[in-house]
Parts: sequence; structure tokens; C-alpha cells
Amino acid sequence: MQLLTVNVGTPERSEHTGAPGKLTGIGKQPVTGPVRVVAPGPRGEGGSGLVGDAVCDLRHHGGDEQAVYAYAREDLDAWEKELGRELPAGAFGENLTTLGVDVNSALLGERWQVGSAVLQVSSVRVPCRTFAGHLGEERWVRRFTERALPGAYFRVVEEGALAAGDAVKVTWQPEHSVTVGLLFRALTGEPELLPRLAEAEEWLPEAGLARLRARAG
Repeated sequence: MQLLTVNVGTPERSEHTGAPGKLTGIGKQPVTGPVRVVAPGPRGEGGSGLVGDAVCDLRHHGGDEQAVYAYAREDLDAWEKELGRELPAGAFGENLTTLGVDVNSALLGERWQVGSAVLQVSSVRVPCRTFAGHLGEERWVRRFTERALPGAYFRVVEEGALAAGDAVKVTWQPEHSVTVGLLFRALTGEPELLPRLAEAEEWLPEAGLARLRARAG
């Protein structure tokens, strides 16, 4: 299991975002050399956990709960076959493109060591119109939701540096069965799965907690 590339974005204009100035940082490119990873701060104030990576819509993206986003090269390859187009590393706006890692089977709260940084699985990516506009694919939000290969967001537990080629080591797993994929399905097209999130309540992101409590009544 390894980190194939580290990807960062710079602000660019997009008509598909409601961010100030119509700017987005979703277009990410692989970089060479180590990148510093830090805890960016709470939502609305902090952006990306990768130094030099742009997050332009702080209302909906970034912050400690969404500090780092990872997506598997294997899942990008599957999308390449379906869409009939090349999807280079960073195409989904991911900070980390992994190889040999089943990102969607990671457990909420699970910890990874990558380089000298320690990251913890904290949330899932829910598709938005900025993502759809970036890819330019018809019915993209629906297609991404139906496939349920969302990738994982991480919080930064220990700051450090990481680089392409670093090993990805799972150093700790909690005692529950709520995976990234299960959380995504519960929050999107399969609300009947929401009760299963209760076993991982202490690890749930804000959106998951809100939906679980609403379901409980």
C-alpha cells in the first residue's frame, strides 16, 4: 500500500461554484518532493491540510474534518473504463492518490501513517455541482452516488510531511464495522442503513450525526 501521488490545487475560475470570486481549487496536480501536512482549523476558517493547496469555498469544504482527501488509483481506473477518457491523478480533486489501498473499505476513525504524518478517517466525499462541472460529465452527481466509491476524508492527528512513494500503513482500527462506503450509502441513496451508523457514533462526521439523530427522532 503506497501513496502514488500528492496533488495540490491553485485557485481557478469556475461558473459551477458559489465560492467568493467564483474560484475553486478542485483542479489538482501531482507535485514532486515532500508536502507539509497540518491541521487547518475548524470549518469556515481552515482550508486544506496540505500546505500550498487551495480551498476556495470554506463554507462547504476544508477544515479539520475534511483536511485531506484520498482516492484510489484503482477506482480512477474503473471510472476511466466507464467514461472512456483518461483520469490522471488529482482528477477527482483528491490530495492523495493511493495504490493498493481499498480506501472505501477503511473504517471511520481508522488511522494511517503516511510519511511522518498520521491521518484519521473522518468523513466521505459527497458530490456537488462544482465536482460535476469540473468533470463535465452528464448526470455526474447521480452516477457518482450510484457507484458509491466516494473516497475518504481525513483529519490530521499528527502533523508531518508526505511524498509520492511513501508507504501507507494502517496503524489502528476501531472496533466497529462502519466503513467509508457504508457511511456514503447511508447518507445518500440508502437511508435504511442509517441505524447501522450508531455503532460508530463517536467517529461520525457532523452530517452523519445529524442524520442519525434525526432518524432516531
